[in-house]
Amino acid sequence: MRIFSTLILIASSTSIGHHFLSRRSTFSHLSTLIHHSRPMATTVTEDSLRRAVAEKLSAVESQGNVVRALKASKAAKAEIDAAIESLSALKNEKSSVEKQLQALVTGTGAADSSLNREAFRQAVVNTLERRLFFIPSFKIYRGVAGLYDYGPPGCSVKSNVLAFWRQHFVLEENMLEVDCPCVTPEIVLKASGHVDKFTDLMVKDEKTGTCYRADHLLKDFCNEKLQKDLSITAEKAAELKHVLAVLDDLSAEELGAKIKEYGITAPDTKNPISDPYPFNLMFQTSIGPSGLSSGFMRPETAQGIFVNFKDLYYYNGKKLPFAAAQIGQAFRNEISPRQGLLRVREFTLAEIEHFVDPEDKSHPKYTEVADLKFLMFPREEQMSGQSAKQIRLGDAVSNGIVNNETLAYFIGRVYLFLTRLGIDKERLRFRQHLANEMAHYAADCWDAEIECSYGWIECVGIADRSAFDLHAHSEKSGIPLVAQEKFLEPREVEKLVISPAKKELGLAFKGSQKNVTEALEAMKEKEAMEMKASLESKGEIEFYVCTLEKNVTIKKNMVTISKEKKKEHQRVFTPSVIEPSFGIGRIIYCLFEHSFYMRPSKAGDEQLNVFRFPPVVAPIKCTVFPLVQNQQYEEVAKVISRSLTAAGISHKIDITGTSIGKRYARTDEVGVPFAITVDSTSSATIRERDSKDQIRVSIEEAALVVKSVTDGLQTWDDVWASFPHHLSSSTDTE
Repeated sequence: MRIFSTLILIASSTSIGHHFLSRRSTFSHLSTLIHHSRPMATTVTEDSLRRAVAEKLSAVESQGNVVRALKASKAAKAEIDAAIESLSALKNEKSSVEKQLQALVTGTGAADSSLNREAFRQAVVNTLERRLFFIPSFKIYRGVAGLYDYGPPGCSVKSNVLAFWRQHFVLEENMLEVDCPCVTPEIVLKASGHVDKFTDLMVKDEKTGTCYRADHLLKDFCNEKLQKDLSITAEKAAELKHVLAVLDDLSAEELGAKIKEYGITAPDTKNPISDPYPFNLMFQTSIGPSGLSSGFMRPETAQGIFVNFKDLYYYNGKKLPFAAAQIGQAFRNEISPRQGLLRVREFTLAEIEHFVDPEDKSHPKYTEVADLKFLMFPREEQMSGQSAKQIRLGDAVSNGIVNNETLAYFIGRVYLFLTRLGIDKERLRFRQHLANEMAHYAADCWDAEIECSYGWIECVGIADRSAFDLHAHSEKSGIPLVAQEKFLEPREVEKLVISPAKKELGLAFKGSQKNVTEALEAMKEKEAMEMKASLESKGEIEFYVCTLEKNVTIKKNMVTISKEKKKEHQRVFTPSVIEPSFGIGRIIYCLFEHSFYMRPSKAGDEQLNVFRFPPVVAPIKCTVFPLVQNQQYEEVAKVISRSLTAAGISHKIDITGTSIGKRYARTDEVGVPFAITVDSTSSATIRERDSKDQIRVSIEEAALVVKSVTDGLQTWDDVWASFPHHLSSSTDTE
């Protein structure tokens, strides 16, 4: 549901909007309201509408020719008027179909949705920057693209999100937390593949030298055409959709060819652009004064956990499964940063590496999440053009949609984490990676995507990375990163033995020998035995080497594949890893949008901004106001403030003479959930931000009530049912 596209209009122009936005409302109320108000017919397809637009356009042109011919022949006025009336009717029909098409391609049911989306985003960002949630870094020097500073309320929100992340994951799962350096030696990132593969294709403005991401230019062109050019044919629309679907698969040459075919130019200057070429996104540096030791600012935090696996495994008593976690800064030298906090050059990641036996990916707590039901977008639905749908997580596992229980468990835990933060359930989906997105070593991968004014944004990746990372670092370092399972009795096991003939491979493949050897040794048993059968029957076989991205011919003398029986006292293996990776900045920005709404002031003469943060992430949990400037009330306010401090509740005391309504509005705009107003020496009122309902409590109870709700021990409804209600007096002008 794209709530953002109609939120401002609803808030400002309808009595229904006033009711929902001024009382105890949630985005689910709004999404239901908007969903039922959409006029678009669900049975109409985009193709049929595009064909209808083309037919109406042809009819309008034909009727226009008729009108011009009648006028040229000086036909009777009545005949000309009738022809003009027919032309007008055809134009109205064309306009109606165009509106339906516009509503369908934007998914919002509003022809001016993009304008509404922009207006909503601008309202949010203006409020965030004005209230110092975040601002462009180095602002007085005109800033640097892709770098932002968090101000006081932004720091508090970020700190609260990370604290809740630690509580929800690290404490709940008894994870081992580490903190590794941001500067990483080149050899580590060489082993992980980042030095060779961590690139994006870039193009340059041939006159100004300004750089752009090539895939972004092509993606923007296709989306712009699909959403705004209603005259393109159904066939052309299908072609553009196909380009978007295979965008990640396009080589530099194919990407360049498409850019030339569509006549895409530099967006800022309309100048010609260069052919695409790879650009490594890592910031390079030197370690030490000599400059001989090369390093990079880490592009992710995961490698620090992988290289410490041996010590962490020992620390955990040599037991699997276990998980290690890290929160820290990561750096990517984005080619053309945009979309505010969503694409930046320095950002905070929170990553988990859950190490598990590859032969047993069950999870003891899987049943706790199996009954969760939420939007999932399996690859089959994506490929067939369907939409995400509600799927029970347990059914997704039993039907083979999700690869294993441990992966599903973390998908469920991520869902609970995001929704408890305040992310709208109806604008959260889990999308499975398509085959062309999956790394060759991954068993399965899902992204938690959150819809905001920029569309669906990947905020969390949950991947079964198999044993790739530990294998890579074991080989490069020479240190085996393995686990052991000791047997009570020796076991006779049949082992797959793959022995590449390095001499023959070297003669055949020269500089590519290592790639081919590694690919052969990494074969699973089924693939290896199929190769053995083919080599014995045909003498050679075509074999795909993913690191070379091509097929090579393997002959019988290049590899020996066999099975041998051995007695073993223990099983030594490389663990698989399930990796949930959280983009904290992206989650926070989506939370800002999902929490933001506007409601009219009491006088109805202005729209007031509100952030509906849940108490767990609100930057300040409570404010304390004396109703009027009065020495006794101010002393009571200070007593309550000390009680809140003792209870560990972040709060702000305001003893200015500003009207209570304006003070409420000021704190609503930074998302403070509760306000304590002192209007006597023995009792005070507690106001809840979204409903604006108030209860009356004694001075001694005030801090305890706020703490019970902010700690999740009670809900506001519980409190509302337990204490006397207070009706706002005439002095409350909010």
